[in-house]
Parts: sequence; structure tokens; C-alpha cells
Amino acid sequence: MSAERSLDDELTSAVIPDAPTEEVRTGPLKRDLVAGLEKGLAVIEAFDQERPRLTISEVAGRTGLTRAAARRYLLTLTHLGFVSQDRKMFALTPKVLRLGQSYMHSARLPRIIEPELHKLAYAMKEASSAGVLDGNDVICISATSAGRVVSPTLQPGTRVPAYCTANGRVLLAAQSQADVDAFIARQELTALTPHTIVHPERLRIEIARARAQGYALIDQELEQGLRSVSVPLKNYKGDTVAAMAISVHASRMSMEQMVEHCLPPLLQAQAHLRMLL
Repeated sequence: MSAERSLDDELTSAVIPDAPTEEVRTGPLKRDLVAGLEKGLAVIEAFDQERPRLTISEVAGRTGLTRAAARRYLLTLTHLGFVSQDRKMFALTPKVLRLGQSYMHSARLPRIIEPELHKLAYAMKEASSAGVLDGNDVICISATSAGRVVSPTLQPGTRVPAYCTANGRVLLAAQSQADVDAFIARQELTALTPHTIVHPERLRIEIARARAQGYALIDQELEQGLRSVSVPLKNYKGDTVAAMAISVHASRMSMEQMVEHCLPPLLQAQAHLRMLL
């Protein structure tokens, strides 16, 4: 039996759901929440790369609002300058970027991670990025290309599926097995490339592998020709707060070379950042 097969068997046996625990309700009471703000943000999130322009009916369908409510929110956002209108079609304006810039300029996490990303990128002459988990996706909070344009997804603010990315795998590996199982159960595992893992059990094994190894290695699962290796970024308490990756074009580096050349500097950056996070 090969070493890889033995590891797969070991990881499979290790993927056992956590014992059920009594659920504790946390968070604010409903009466303390501003429903209008929640719905207005949902309208903004209804626009994406596939649907950059929407009608009132389409916004209503994507947000669960009535058509009348969707109309009021769109007209309000248009009045505030976050949305533009062209006859029956609505689209986001560049002013929406202010929301993301407020985070990038004020948040502590990107400011601490960015210098390490630059050191990695220019030492390795490869792209580096950091991301956090947001629902089913990973949002890039900082990135640098070192002059190599590897992928358009390696930019601050971009959102990519967690199940087929290196940063996503290590962030999922930091969660409980029950949370991982729930994540996999709600996914539509789409083959973005011929290499994408779409079988739930195989994905579960790969997440367990990332947990056991302390890093995740992805071979062209998100984009053809894109390889990435990622490590979790932990704070002084040992909690995973983000993930950091180096990404290369497949023609420049094999998977074995990535582990040999890219993983050690990633682990050094990981250790340095743990003292700062």
C-alpha cells in the first residue's frame, strides 16, 4: 500500500463528526437590528460579475424582497449615488468601492499582513495573497503580484469559492468537523476545471489533509494553470484569523517544487505574524 493511500485511509477514518452539543443562541435580539440596513446591503450584494445590471424584478427575486420594496431600495441607493439607472436597468456605481476602502484603510488585519506579503512576493518572485472566510467564499484582503500577473482573482476584494482554493481549504480545516460537514452539504460543487474536486467525500478528505499537514496545496482546481500553497495565519491564542498563499503558474513550478521552495518561507511568515496578530 502506498504512503499516499495510507494517508488517505488515515484521514478518512479521522473525519468523524463532533459529538452533538447543546446549541447556545448568541447574537443581538431581532428588535435591536435595523432591517432596512440589512435589506439595503442585500440589494447591493445582488449585483455580481454574472449579473452587473438588474431590473427591479430581478433584484426582488435575488433578495426575497417584494417588487415594491426592491424599487424603493434601488431608488434610495440611486439617490445616494451607489446605484445608477438606465431605463429599467440598474447597476452599481464606483461609489460602492468606498465601503470596501473603509475596511481596507481601517482594519488592522490587512495592514499587519501586507508587509509580509510583499516580502514573500519579492523574495520568491511569485504572487502572494491573504484571505478570510465569508460564508461559502474566501475574500482576498491583501495581495501583491511582484510583477507577475498570475490570476485576476489575486486582488484585494475578490471573492472565490472556498472549496477549491488553497486559502479556503486551510480556513475550512480550522473549523470543527460538524461545521465542515455543514459547509460541504450546502455546496454546489462545480468543476471549474478538469482538476476541481467535486466529490463531497474526497473534498472532506482534502480538508482533513490540510488540517493534518498544516497547509493546503491546490493544483489547478480554481483556474487552469494556477497552483497555490497556503498556510493558516493564527493569532497569539492559536485561533485561525486568515490564510496566506503563494500562487504560481503551473508551467513554472511543479507541485513538489512548491512544497520545497514556497512552503518554508510561508511557514516563516506564519511564525512571524503570529507574534503580531
